[in-house]
Amino acid sequence: MAEEPEGRNRLLQDVLVRPGNGTCADCGNPEPEWASLTLGVFVCQACSLLHRSIPHISRVKSVQEPWDAGEVELVASTGNNAAKAKYEQKVPAFYYRPIHSDCKMLREQWIRAKYERKEFEFIEKQEPYSAGYREGFLWKRGRDNGQFLSRKFILSEREGALKYFNKQDARDPKAMMKIETLNATFQPAKIGNPCGLQITYLRDNSTRNIFVYHSDAKEMVDWFNAIRAARFHYLQVAFPGASDEELVPKLTRSFMKEGFMEKTGPKHTEGFKKRWFTMDDRRLMYFKDPLDAYARGEVFIGSKENSYTVLSGLPSSTQGHHWSHGITIVTPDRKFLFACETEAEQRDWISAFQRVINRPMRPQEYAVEAHFKHKP
Repeated sequence: MAEEPEGRNRLLQDVLVRPGNGTCADCGNPEPEWASLTLGVFVCQACSLLHRSIPHISRVKSVQEPWDAGEVELVASTGNNAAKAKYEQKVPAFYYRPIHSDCKMLREQWIRAKYERKEFEFIEKQEPYSAGYREGFLWKRGRDNGQFLSRKFILSEREGALKYFNKQDARDPKAMMKIETLNATFQPAKIGNPCGLQITYLRDNSTRNIFVYHSDAKEMVDWFNAIRAARFHYLQVAFPGASDEELVPKLTRSFMKEGFMEKTGPKHTEGFKKRWFTMDDRRLMYFKDPLDAYARGEVFIGSKENSYTVLSGLPSSTQGHHWSHGITIVTPDRKFLFACETEAEQRDWISAFQRVINRPMRPQEYAVEAHFKHKP
């Protein structure tokens, strides 16, 4: 006798509460409401849309729809934990596993890498980002005119650097970026390209930005993970006793907060100017334009134990700001005054500053603070 639909749905609910099935198989979002009937995994709505882009690999269905007995049996016989053991069996420690809030391109390439390309079942498929050397062409934004031009990039773990060349036959690179200070973060909205990557590095203790993209999403994610691999191997040598769990969070980082604020100079008598601000760990940088190569200035944000505080509002004598939601950052040297356009932005910035100030400084951060030149 055929099973009643209600009984089948009850069986499906039983499968959903099994260990591993309570979060999305691909991004970890809780309470997935979709399943891949072909792969036997439960996924969130956002990832289900990405599964639809590989219909030859994955066919998705909502858990709210009626299911037949064969479909229930398939997901019951697999499930997220079994699929993970198969499709993620050889994910390198340095490889970035996207989360729900990451950009669509990163999440889609993770899904394709697992199920379509089977990169984590066959180690030889990881060559593009595991070899310790990578070269190729990326579109790089010109510093002066804002045009994207094709540039040759070479990442070499042996040389400890990422470099690029302005001319194809050039012997000397235009820039050498040490792996020691390298960071990369996807910025599709800011760069105006779904594969847009912002690379930052330090030169003379100041931050430099370069903005790149590639028309092939896999190529761009391979570059990103090659940078992470190079950073991982560098840190393994620099901190020989550290575990993978300690090193992986240090490979690349997203910015804590970005956006426009108004600022005034050190005397607090100059008019406020609108600037783009980026909070990168303890460095608060400001730029005239979000895609500038160099910061106009950088402010070190220490901890409360070292007399750094953030206050809502501005001193009563302050003049010249158009935006009314003020923030004062007090450092051992001086006060920095900022103004936000909305109360929500003010709240978000204060929260970001507070998170940094509440965190005790690490020994190496004292050296950064000592080198830091507060620029007006």
